Amino acid sequence: MRKSIRFFLCQLCMLAWTGAVLMPAARADAIEDFFKAAEMDNVDEVRSLLQQGLNPNVTEKYRGNTGLITALLEGSVNTFHELVNRPGVDLEATARNGDNALMIAAFKKNRTAVDTLLAKGVAINRPDWNALHYAAASGSNDIVETLLERGAEINARSPNQSTPLMVAAYEGHFSTVKLLLDRGADASLINELNMNAVDFTKRLDRRDIAELLTDHLKKNGQLRASLK
Repeated sequence: MRKSIRFFLCQLCMLAWTGAVLMPAARADAIEDFFKAAEMDNVDEVRSLLQQGLNPNVTEKYRGNTGLITALLEGSVNTFHELVNRPGVDLEATARNGDNALMIAAFKKNRTAVDTLLAKGVAINRPDWNALHYAAASGSNDIVETLLERGAEINARSPNQSTPLMVAAYEGHFSTVKLLLDRGADASLINELNMNAVDFTKRLDRRDIAELLTDHLKKNGQLRASLK
């Protein structure tokens, strides 16, 4: 009888050990399947994995993107709507590089996603690169307008003190630069490299943008001596 009990206990221990070994591997497979499904917009697979208990805020191992961020990066519309409305999803989660869902939606010119995230209360302003920087980088004027109307700081500073105006100038978006100036952006601000928005036009040799900014600075008595 005692031998039978010992054998039974040994079998339980073996099962527990086997489960401990297999569970991390199974979870890793589920995470990999989740991100593949998100990339391919296979919303049925995404939903199935979540129903099986997968954390909706799980991150992929290379860049730390969430499923929500991945869906936005890949244009997976159905997966985005599944995740953004999923209870427990962290809408403000960031990848390792600091990007969040609102920033990616702004950069990708995804107006529907931007409106959805804002309606759910996602914060616009933060002490880092933010959605307005990213909208300016992609020349998404309608999204720039929306963010400003919702309280975005027009002279928001990145970690190196660059503003959305500088980013728009750097990327060569004339209409976005003009929009930001018309809405009150300060063209005289400089970043940690002592560069202002005019300096940022040199990458693409955008003399039209440089002239727009220079005229604005002259009009406001802010032209630096080096630019006169």
